[in-house]
Amino acid sequence: MNLDNCPRCGKLFAKNFRDVCPVCIREIDKEYELCANYLREHKGAIISELSDQTGVSIKQITKFIREGRISMMNAPNLSYPCESCGVLIRENHLCDACRTRLTKDTRRALQSGQPDKQSPSSEQQKNHDGAYRGISQYKDR
Repeated sequence: MNLDNCPRCGKLFAKNFRDVCPVCIREIDKEYELCANYLREHKGAIISELSDQTGVSIKQITKFIREGRISMMNAPNLSYPCESCGVLIRENHLCDACRTRLTKDTRRALQSGQPDKQSPSSEQQKNHDGAYRGISQYKDR
């Protein structure tokens, strides 16, 4: 039996399908019901309004959206924060600006990490000479 502490309340519980204890699962389900009911009545609600009116944290509402429990199709004004900068978005984990910046930074890091293929570095030259030094002795004879 796998035992773990609930990350939400800290209680010890037998870990199974979910990573929170059964008591917290029921609380999360109640929070979901509050959010779903509020959104049925107020389709134009934004995430901060939903959080204020239901008492559910923006982080938990974002989890509901990412899990697919709250549909963005039925809530045209609902958006959640970008994981990097916090700008409100409606899809993915990052906004377009952060995704572009991350792509450029990754490309730049990959390019700076690869040596120039035209001219080997002095370290590569040392390794090359050292590895084949014994073979060149036999070629000369």
